Amino acid sequence: MASSIIFVTLALVAAFAPVMGTEFTVGDDKGWTLNVDYQAWAEGKQFYVGDNLVFKYPEGAHNVLKVNGTGFQQCVAPAGTVALTTGNDVVTLLTPGKKWYICGVAGHCATGHMKLVITVLPSMESPAPAPARGSIVPPPYALIMAVFGVIAMVMV
Repeated sequence: MASSIIFVTLALVAAFAPVMGTEFTVGDDKGWTLNVDYQAWAEGKQFYVGDNLVFKYPEGAHNVLKVNGTGFQQCVAPAGTVALTTGNDVVTLLTPGKKWYICGVAGHCATGHMKLVITVLPSMESPAPAPARGSIVPPPYALIMAVFGVIAMVMV
């Protein structure tokens, strides 16, 4: 009986939980390495706020620097840019717009083509619908009441 209640509760929570973003491994099975056409890799993909970019490479061989458009073109990171260096770097896309990434190891960006530019689109989540006219129960309380109603039905 208790396991049924737990199952129903978890199912309801999962149904109403926000959808997590997509995880993209940069370069797919090649990872973040020399002489990969990252623009070709990104072509046709749509990146949204909440998605994750995962840069995979042997630790110590490369790094990841978030730069601006000028830094991307010149393969130079602005002063104070902190390099990601774990070899399994996860970058969560938090805002829409253009995002630029390069490898800061000497020559890897300019001659090894380790650079990526993407456009991040706003989140696909739609805004919450307005409550029905004349509703006396605010939406969060209605959801809580529904959960308790289902639990009460299961217990009976």
